[in-house]
Amino acid sequence: MTGKHSTSAITTHVLDTALGRPAAGVPVRLSRIDPDDSSVVLADAITDDDGRVTDLGPDQVPAGTYQLRFGTAAYYAATGQECFYPQVSVTFTVTDRRHHHVPLLLSPFAYSTYRGS
Repeated sequence: MTGKHSTSAITTHVLDTALGRPAAGVPVRLSRIDPDDSSVVLADAITDDDGRVTDLGPDQVPAGTYQLRFGTAAYYAATGQECFYPQVSVTFTVTDRRHHHVPLLLSPFAYSTYRGS
């Protein structure tokens, strides 16, 4: 794609708290979770050198339940770290048209997330 791309409605930033740096190269999948618990994949991406994904899916999403799935096993293998959580899934609810930023803080034996800005 050429030209400036608008920021997606849902973005993420992954930080490796054990190494004290952005987590580059983490596979990320955005899915919509339907009321029957089935899911629809909206986009796949990989975190950039700053650990960010800003072009993940559409620039607007309807209200509903969404999930970000982070392929942490590939990241840990590439950085030579142990991996207790080979995958991290963060499920959250979108209720309005505001931008939704979902950061992930990683270490080999723990992770946390929060509603970013």
